[in-house]
Amino acid sequence: METITLNLPAAVALTDEQFYQLSIANEEWRLEQTPEGELIIMPPTGGESGIRNSDLNLGLGLWNRQTRLGKVFDSSTVFQLPNGAKRSPDAAWVLLERWEALSAEDKRKFPPLCPDFVIELRSQSDSLETLRAKMRYYRTNGCRLGWLIDPQTPLVEIYRLSEEVAEVINFSFDQPPTLSGEDVLPGFLLDITPILNP
Repeated sequence: METITLNLPAAVALTDEQFYQLSIANEEWRLEQTPEGELIIMPPTGGESGIRNSDLNLGLGLWNRQTRLGKVFDSSTVFQLPNGAKRSPDAAWVLLERWEALSAEDKRKFPPLCPDFVIELRSQSDSLETLRAKMRYYRTNGCRLGWLIDPQTPLVEIYRLSEEVAEVINFSFDQPPTLSGEDVLPGFLLDITPILNP
């Protein structure tokens, strides 16, 4: 199954509430929306991608449970970015103070903020260029640190709020890198070896 992008003319543009209701009514699909209003329909993940996503969230969740610095979100969470896009990273983290500043309604629905940290993991059906564009969306909307992990190439791209160009780490399967959460996620280290061998 492939990702489908629908171009919605301005006359049928979805409001935030309509997008939310559409997503709830079609929960078997992952829906996203670009700032231009394009509706992106993504199929559910397969087994290997599910294992990889689970490993990512496990590592991030364990670190956050110890530090209690924020909140961790899985790939089913849609964030309403400041530019109007509605995106679902494979893993995300939001600083606790930013999360607590949201209303109860905003927490219950799709949070109207950009995560402080995101991970996008390339699956077999993902285009690398599409994921790179998505990472740039996050950065331009205030994401402080982002990792694009591509097990196919293999490579990791690190996106930082303060830098226009991503840092690219090419590696071999027998020597994968350990990624650092830097000053955004102090003390968080991710060994990507398990992600490469689901």
